[in-house]
Amino acid sequence: MADFDTPDISVPIEIPTLDRGAMHHSSPFPAAPDHQEALGFPGELVDDWQSKAINKLGELLGKSRALQVYMDSCVKCGACTDKCHYFLGSSDPKNMPVARQDLLRKVYRRYFTFAGKHFPWLVGAEDLTREVLDDWYTYFHQCSQCRRCSVYCPYGIDTAEVSMAAREIMDHIGKGQKYCNEIIGKVHKIGNNLGLPEAALIDTLEGLEEDIEEETGVKVRLPVNEKGADILLVTPSADFFAEPHVDGLIGYAKVFHQAGVSWTVSSYASEAANFAMFIGSYEQMQKIAERIRKAAEDLGVKRIIFGECGHAWRVAYNFMNTLAGPFDFLDSNYPVPQHICEFTNDLIEKGELTLDKSKNDHMTLTFHDSCNVSRGSRMGDKPGGQFTIPRAIIKACCNNFHDMAADAINENTFCCGGGGGLLTDDLLELRTKGAAPRMQALKEVVDEHGVTHMAAICAICKSQFSKVMPKYGFDMDNVVSVHQLVSNAIVLDGQTANENAAVE
Repeated sequence: MADFDTPDISVPIEIPTLDRGAMHHSSPFPAAPDHQEALGFPGELVDDWQSKAINKLGELLGKSRALQVYMDSCVKCGACTDKCHYFLGSSDPKNMPVARQDLLRKVYRRYFTFAGKHFPWLVGAEDLTREVLDDWYTYFHQCSQCRRCSVYCPYGIDTAEVSMAAREIMDHIGKGQKYCNEIIGKVHKIGNNLGLPEAALIDTLEGLEEDIEEETGVKVRLPVNEKGADILLVTPSADFFAEPHVDGLIGYAKVFHQAGVSWTVSSYASEAANFAMFIGSYEQMQKIAERIRKAAEDLGVKRIIFGECGHAWRVAYNFMNTLAGPFDFLDSNYPVPQHICEFTNDLIEKGELTLDKSKNDHMTLTFHDSCNVSRGSRMGDKPGGQFTIPRAIIKACCNNFHDMAADAINENTFCCGGGGGLLTDDLLELRTKGAAPRMQALKEVVDEHGVTHMAAICAICKSQFSKVMPKYGFDMDNVVSVHQLVSNAIVLDGQTANENAAVE
């Protein structure tokens, strides 16, 4: 991997001077034939790739009125120009949302508009050449589909949908990305992104049970495949093995225990994440969602709760019923799906959890709003619940909290830089540069308020920050799970008073 300079966050990040081609060298590893074929895609670039790509674009335009509108409505006003974290961090003009969209739009104009067919030079239309295809592969994999640009676009153009369409076309002609497609295959085959088999999952959770009992003196169960449980928990597989994710899982378990509800994880569908959204494939999204439905039916649960994962919640909140519904076999008293933060906050509001805020006094917290939660979903029964509920939980568990600047939180939040299927080391330069705006906002509250830790409710965000924060002078463990804070503060019935050790 080539050396690169980490952006300087000692000064405010401003609109950069254009550096054409600055990130042209950055592309993810291509999917191997086995990864492609397992998902029903060609193993390598097909001979007639150009005509198949154009036909696929036509098919997508026919299916999605929104995509057609996005292709036709951009007026190049520039409102989105400085809204992309990758452009701000890299200076490459093709990372401006409008320019990235135009990589697809100019091909659309050439083949699907009268002016583009007859006067291409007048409307910026271009043939789909191998050079254009390579640009697609490079720059549509430099979009985390965070949708920040769409918040500021006066026409509501959603670059995420454009990126998804381009990736779906590329998969269709045999030019897929290794990271996403390999992971999707693991979910289909084993049930989670890591390829973690049932025996390993059970062993892991048994080990966590022992850790909790040693810490608290209380036996807290983390069940697997338990039929008749009230709740099926589906959570990102990172929660089963990695810091700080696993500390959040311990928090879920303690909350369920204290609430007196029965719950279980399914080894068949242990994974909440749905990477098929990143490649724009409805068919693959549906297959993953249907695994969760089958697990819920087979185990006879009453409700489904999702753990801390940003895009998993977006898929669940927006598409779950369409992909795998109706969920009429579940208890109608509970929403389908429900987020773990909704469950915990409801208990807090009812006064059913005892929380000792002092257990988190070694930290001064801020909160990172994850993109897919903030701009692609909601929590609770009130508008903006996705912003207020996680913060309410943090404040119930901690004495010291400070928000980052208003233009960097809530619907304006900056991406972590690793979302959209880009959380792979072959894109580490992109991830590091894309994290710069968030790191700048974090640095401001560190300097002004002495913030020591940043909480998040997305597995990709946590993994990304653990990797890139050291490049900006922060410790990798300065990012924590929201339910890690809950785990620290919660007082369990029968808990040994002097053993409620906080997890840093």
